[in-house]
Amino acid sequence: MWTVIRQARAVSLLQRSLETDSLAHAYLFIGPAHVGKMALALNLSQGLNCEAPDAPCGECLSCQKIISAKHADVRIIDLSQDEDSAETENRAKIRVEQIEELQHSASLPPFEGKYKVFIIDGAEFLSIGAANRLLKTLEEPLDNVLFILLTTDEQLLPATVVSRCQRVELSATPADEIEAVLSSRWSIEPEKARLLARLSHGCLGWAVSAALDDNLVKQRGEGLDKWLDIINGDAEERFTYAAQLATQFGRNRGLVHQRLDLWLEWWRDLLLVKVGSGDSITNIDRLDLLTDMSGGFSLARIRAFIQSIRTAAKQLRQNANARLVLEVLMLDIPETEESVAV
Repeated sequence: MWTVIRQARAVSLLQRSLETDSLAHAYLFIGPAHVGKMALALNLSQGLNCEAPDAPCGECLSCQKIISAKHADVRIIDLSQDEDSAETENRAKIRVEQIEELQHSASLPPFEGKYKVFIIDGAEFLSIGAANRLLKTLEEPLDNVLFILLTTDEQLLPATVVSRCQRVELSATPADEIEAVLSSRWSIEPEKARLLARLSHGCLGWAVSAALDDNLVKQRGEGLDKWLDIINGDAEERFTYAAQLATQFGRNRGLVHQRLDLWLEWWRDLLLVKVGSGDSITNIDRLDLLTDMSGGFSLARIRAFIQSIRTAAKQLRQNANARLVLEVLMLDIPETEESVAV
């Protein structure tokens, strides 16, 4: 039973490969966060090790162990590490040591299943050394070993690694389909389902998580409120906030990038409202505020700041000085037309 939802093309491809015993030795699953890459990887792992004739059944002991992360032959490699480590770089990259451990484990026969499966979550975070190590392994396929790389952006991976994998793209699900699934399958009230469908950006996994955990939407609201305070704040408040974010970036890069995505989403909504396309915005619960704010900024200023956010995100991915990048972004926050007139 394939549990990933709304990815019929990818599921069909992998199901046929299982049935005809024609699987590649390495796959690259590409798609935005929460679109279902990990669910698909675990389903494929179940299919390879399932004890039932119609794999993956989702019910046998092997399938149950895999979905609960207790199967000895299915391993997930990612950025997680000892919280006490003082090495910031280790938290920013998947290390060579992790890939070396993977290589050693891959050289051993399966312990309790038919296949060994290694899932590299966030493959774009492989360090150069780790990517080179992995490439050597991908160039020399091993029997009964499968590698599944998950990424949000294949362009951040070395082309040589990408070329050794079979690409499987997972597409975003239309908002109206996510809204319908939330209402029918999880009995979410219509207004909440509509909001979550918009906020999910086509990623059903995020929408379901947010439906089951109100903290996700609450944190998003708190992030927006803080951003609005900064927009209305003075230079000192903005630079203080930039310093706080830079410190946070050293501990959790992903969280800071999420914050930038939130800001980018807000200014895109401002742009849409400004041009009369309010029906297409993401933050539908804040339409009134967006409408009020849009009157204070010209299209040129909105577009310019959207580009500033994109530039900052790109520079942070390239390991530029985080505090400097964020301080420049704070300086780029546009003044309202009223402020300029004064």
